Amino acid sequence: MAGEPLEHLLGWVEFAGRRWSVGPRVFVPRRRTELMVRAALDRAAVRPPGLVVDLCCGCGAVGGAVALGLRDAGYDVALYAADVEPAAVVHARRNLEPLGGVVVEGDLLAPLPRDLRGRVDLLLCNAPYVPTDAIPTMPPEARNHEPTVALDGGGDGLDVLRRVVDAAPGWLAPGGSLFFEVGTGQVSAARELVAAAGLRPTVVTDEDPDADDATGGTVVVATRS
Repeated sequence: MAGEPLEHLLGWVEFAGRRWSVGPRVFVPRRRTELMVRAALDRAAVRPPGLVVDLCCGCGAVGGAVALGLRDAGYDVALYAADVEPAAVVHARRNLEPLGGVVVEGDLLAPLPRDLRGRVDLLLCNAPYVPTDAIPTMPPEARNHEPTVALDGGGDGLDVLRRVVDAAPGWLAPGGSLFFEVGTGQVSAARELVAAAGLRPTVVTDEDPDADDATGGTVVVATRS
């Protein structure tokens, strides 16, 4: 089909200084999401982590980049990743199993082992946050070739993130943090969601004027006390 992402044709995407396997029906991680990786690594410098979980993992590039960065810094971390899209799980396993990661298929936190509850230090979630009505305005390589479930965040773009934020306190270790990306117009609502869940919100922004998407480059960090 015309307009297929170059990454799908090549079979890989460059993200955080490394090539990751990707293919048809798999969300292609955006360069702006490297901000989430940097935010997680910065947090690790304050509180050494032992367990990393990557939700809505797609091809696994975000979780993989964080795990590699932590190991390069001398941390011994376990990595789990989950996605609801079967094609994404295939590529995530290809990318993360060589790193010792465990990849499961299912809806958000549901497929993860129950014994991870209350132990997660870094909970990464590259959830969909595009409002449903905005999907038709996205570039054709996204709206026609990436799974809708990886793009559509519901009426205001925050439907999936509401579920993640609500569940996060039960999965985070004391002092653990949830990281998720939002558009600039969603920051206030996201902060309110985080505070209502009893977590402490912090907003990290990318000040790069050459960022490739004006609605990206903003990460919300939600920390458990």
